[in-house]
Amino acid sequence: MKLPSTNSGELPPASPAEAAIPSHIDRRSFLMRNAVIGAAAVMTGRAWTPEARAAQATKEAGKPKLGTTLSPNLEVVKKSKGPVMTVLDEFYKVGPGPSSSHTIGPMRITYDFYQRCTKLPAEQLAKATGLKVHLYGSLSATGKGHGTERASLAGLIGKEPATVDPLFLDEMKEKPNQTYPLKLGDKTFNLSLADIIYDSPKGEFPHPNTMTCKLMAGDKALLEQEYYSPGGGFYEWKGYTPPKKGAPKYPYATMKELRQHAEKNNLSIAQVVMANELSVSGKTEEQINAFLDKITAAMLATVKAGLAMKDDVLPGPIKLHTKAATVFERAQDDKYESDRAIALVSAFALAASEENARGHLVITAPTGGSAGVMPAIVYALTESKRKLSKEKAREGLLAGAAIGYLCKHNATLSGAEGGCQSEIGVASAMTAAFIAQVHDSSPQVTENAAESALEHHLGMTCDPVAGYVQVPCIERCAFGAVKAWIAFMVATNEIASRHRVDLDTTIKTLEQTGKDMGAKYKETSEGGLAANLVLC
Repeated sequence: MKLPSTNSGELPPASPAEAAIPSHIDRRSFLMRNAVIGAAAVMTGRAWTPEARAAQATKEAGKPKLGTTLSPNLEVVKKSKGPVMTVLDEFYKVGPGPSSSHTIGPMRITYDFYQRCTKLPAEQLAKATGLKVHLYGSLSATGKGHGTERASLAGLIGKEPATVDPLFLDEMKEKPNQTYPLKLGDKTFNLSLADIIYDSPKGEFPHPNTMTCKLMAGDKALLEQEYYSPGGGFYEWKGYTPPKKGAPKYPYATMKELRQHAEKNNLSIAQVVMANELSVSGKTEEQINAFLDKITAAMLATVKAGLAMKDDVLPGPIKLHTKAATVFERAQDDKYESDRAIALVSAFALAASEENARGHLVITAPTGGSAGVMPAIVYALTESKRKLSKEKAREGLLAGAAIGYLCKHNATLSGAEGGCQSEIGVASAMTAAFIAQVHDSSPQVTENAAESALEHHLGMTCDPVAGYVQVPCIERCAFGAVKAWIAFMVATNEIASRHRVDLDTTIKTLEQTGKDMGAKYKETSEGGLAANLVLC
């Protein structure tokens, strides 16, 4: 086939398809849809005129996309302009599963709104008749399977994620018509799940996880606030101003800058993060270590609790039988120690992830959906012949946090924004850094391990079947944990200076891939396994 000549330096004339692209439609999306329609026409024998094909491609390319564009006014977007300022107690959170963005975030949001209501003047509260919460975007699309309405209601009546009894949330599910009293000023309101409204799942929102809270006086809002849950249990609101923090001792916005600080000052990644934690948070080293010990203990507890649940069926329409206890027991009989090790790590990850699916308390590392990855390795290294010390576990959590901070800073931790690569992929990268750090690896090897783990999750979609964080989410935690170990083994045995891909490049790719990913593959349950697995 003869190609058009371009010797003159001019581009070849646009094809009819390209010429038909309306100015407001993304060119790449239009051409992809046009090509798909053409291929489908050939396979089905259906005839399309060029005009009809272009019209259909325009229609499909112009459909509302969930999470393709974030408002530049969001703090989570603005933060990417400066150095990392996230601190440990913002990052590692204890709360109920199954989702940091759809369960912990909404509960923190409605608790914040409840607190605002308690501070209103008595004369304003006297006019109030009730409270309403509206869920939009992914919160509306998959909130049912994530328990978003229960978490939102619990926050409204004064419950916090770290201290809420998961059995209380289970009771809400079992008694959907139950009312719960809320006293504001001299008034008592009876709230129920009916006050949490699943609003529009599609549209142009500042963030894919958008919600509004309202204190009502009849059909008029006395107080209204728009909130966003950008993943990892973080939240902000319209007009949000972040709290003031101290300046980091070693400012960095990239892995290159972080590693330069470490190598120049002969420090480990964990030591750089600890120094920044002290200067940014204003806490003492003893306070920080106490928090890290609490997180380690909570991770071990989630695995132990999951292993203790035998032959259980998880809540929801999938009727999924748990397998952590079975895999753990059968692994004891494996002939080869290497096989047994892989099976045990997998069992630990399944155990913590199944606890998450039950709605029990887990740790965001970085999210609820990925809450089985890091705890599996912490448990495997602690409850074994290796007997990982408290001091080493702290170092590992600091190094893991550094990777999570960078992914949050330069990409996203939200499945609704970036797909599952942003959850399991980041968790695996954090865990690879944890392993490298506790083995006293150099900053270069720690980076290489994290990079490999993240690289080999790129493109992973978020497609929870029926909107529940069960299939494929639970097993993905097991694969994320095992991949983290593989990433460390490769990084510690290769020639570190020859590692071709740096972590910053992979995080940039994570961000770009998330933006390019189709909306239906980002926690909407409209694509992938969610669309193809038939439940009956």
